[in-house]
Amino acid sequence: MKLKKFGKVLLNIIFWCGTAAIAALAVLIFVYGNDLPDYKKLATYAPPVATRLYASDGSLLIEYAEERRVFIDFADMPPQLVNAFVAAEDQNFWTHPGIDIQGISRALMNNIMRMMGFDAKFSGASTITQQVAKNFFLTSDRTISRKVKEAILALRLERSFSKQHIMTLYLNQIFLGARAYGVGSAALMYFNKPVKDLTLSECAFLASLPKAPNNRERAIERRNYVLRRMLDEGYITRDQATAAAAEELNINSGFTAQMEDTFQYFAEEVRRQLLESIGREELYNNGLYIKTTIVPELQRAASNALNKTLDNYNAGRTGEKLQGAIIVMNPYTGRVLAMSGGRSFADSSFNRATQAMRQIGSTIKPFVYLAALEKGLSPEAILLDAPIVGWKDAETEWRPENNDKKFLGDVPLRLALETSRNVPTVRLVEQIGVRDAISVAKRFGVYPENMPDVNLSMALGSGETTLQKLVAGYSAFVNGGHVVKPQLVDYIQDRYGRTINGTEQKIEKWHDGMLPPDDDYMGDALSDPQSLYQLISILQGAVERGTGRQAMVPGHTIAGKTGTTNDVKDAWFIGFSKNLIAGVYLGYDTPRPLGKGTGSYTAARVFSDFMTPALANQKNQPFSVPDGLHFVRVNRATGIAATNDPNGVIITEAFKPNQGPNLPNEIETVVITNDGETTVQQVTPTVGGVF
Repeated sequence: MKLKKFGKVLLNIIFWCGTAAIAALAVLIFVYGNDLPDYKKLATYAPPVATRLYASDGSLLIEYAEERRVFIDFADMPPQLVNAFVAAEDQNFWTHPGIDIQGISRALMNNIMRMMGFDAKFSGASTITQQVAKNFFLTSDRTISRKVKEAILALRLERSFSKQHIMTLYLNQIFLGARAYGVGSAALMYFNKPVKDLTLSECAFLASLPKAPNNRERAIERRNYVLRRMLDEGYITRDQATAAAAEELNINSGFTAQMEDTFQYFAEEVRRQLLESIGREELYNNGLYIKTTIVPELQRAASNALNKTLDNYNAGRTGEKLQGAIIVMNPYTGRVLAMSGGRSFADSSFNRATQAMRQIGSTIKPFVYLAALEKGLSPEAILLDAPIVGWKDAETEWRPENNDKKFLGDVPLRLALETSRNVPTVRLVEQIGVRDAISVAKRFGVYPENMPDVNLSMALGSGETTLQKLVAGYSAFVNGGHVVKPQLVDYIQDRYGRTINGTEQKIEKWHDGMLPPDDDYMGDALSDPQSLYQLISILQGAVERGTGRQAMVPGHTIAGKTGTTNDVKDAWFIGFSKNLIAGVYLGYDTPRPLGKGTGSYTAARVFSDFMTPALANQKNQPFSVPDGLHFVRVNRATGIAATNDPNGVIITEAFKPNQGPNLPNEIETVVITNDGETTVQQVTPTVGGVF
């Protein structure tokens, strides 16, 4: 009878405790459940995802992100990775309704025993679903109200979404140290591999990180704990656990830190341009796939060529170091294939290929001579290389000199440009007009169209521009006279694989060996093809016989032009083969003379050091010859046909239909007197070679 009475009392206690618990839960839901975030937006979860920059061959260069994250769908998660997190964090995940009553009871008992002095650890009872609720919607405050809200949200999440979706949210959102959010980013950061390639040992290591994401000293201990839990839960066999525990953990310091310094200038230039064009939020958080134009083997060859020269020059010198830049482009598309803006990005992030405005010296001359060729002057037209006295440029009296301090008398236009003689160039500018001479450089994008103070010195290279603009301008010589815009990015795709900027139209599929884009794509030509070929032929001569001989590449047809500024403060070389163009700049950031043993020939040597390996596996391709030209062998020093003047250096000259070799004993030469008047005289040519 007493036992029945005790049982009845016990049932009443349980009933009223249960009723009280239900009432308490109802009160908590009423108090806290009406002011919770809208969890339904997680149905279309699109987290901030890192943007990644790839080279043209698909290799990863760098990532941009405020939170490093790679979104991985549940179907692409390795089962053992999922099992590792379940075993370590929430062994009842697949069966509980969002909160784990058994886990709560166990945690409550452990905590009571701990407070009573028994040897037990304080423990929590948050399920993976509760962690999702907290990570997405709540703070990390350890308060009763936050835990209640967390539990309510967890129950609602479980009613609305599948277990697989909740696990996807969890594994893509959780912080795992090293600025890595989610298992996709963590796999790259710690092991430099995608999640699909993780070993069991590596899966267990990642699953150990939520408890202490920034403590790597206990990495092996924590990994082995997860392996034991996986064994206890039946996810792996003892042999698998033993083998995984014996595996060495080769943990990375982070793959972004491993990007070669070689690629940093290019990557930073891409970042700067994209920040301006698409904005910070799009770049850093929207998981863009950015396919760039950079060719890794060309980039390494370019950096090696530049750095070798800079290191040799700077060795043993104190104070400011000589700097430089190199940029390589496809002259038909403008795709930048290599770019280095200095000796080391780590030492200086200033990009001297795109940001340094410097005087360009004699590299302006091809544009001046092209203006003369467009006006109908023959490559063998005679210019006077003799002292000029009493001339004024604006209000400044000026006495131009040649670099060798010599005067050669009457010289063909070709020879004057091949050997970069200043005095004949001055006379040529005076003949065709300063504005016309400079207008070609403007037309080709080297000088800005609104450039003020047009004067004679500007036509001789006192104007400033960047190496990138200069190389783009020279590209028009070889591509048929078309403007090209330097292109660093082939195309950009969003996280869903959709192209967002349309640059893939023709450039995306470009590969070596393709025919150049047609004129409909390239636009109107800046000059006529015959004049352009005559100029290219002269610039080829500058490499083979003139100031650019250091730029020669054995077995390949190369054209180009050297350039130095006053007192040799800056040294340049711009050169090209039929399908590849490269420009080199050398100088101090604070302009001062480079000193003996350094000049434009040094820049030309950097060019050769790059182009030699760049063209090593390619067949030689001479420059294309347009219709309408005829070729005659002439004496280089006089422009007279070789049949009439065979002594000296004989070359093959390209003439337009109304042009031909100079006649013996009767050469038209342009003579400009001291008072500025221009006359044309018949002169007897000098016979013999001039070097």
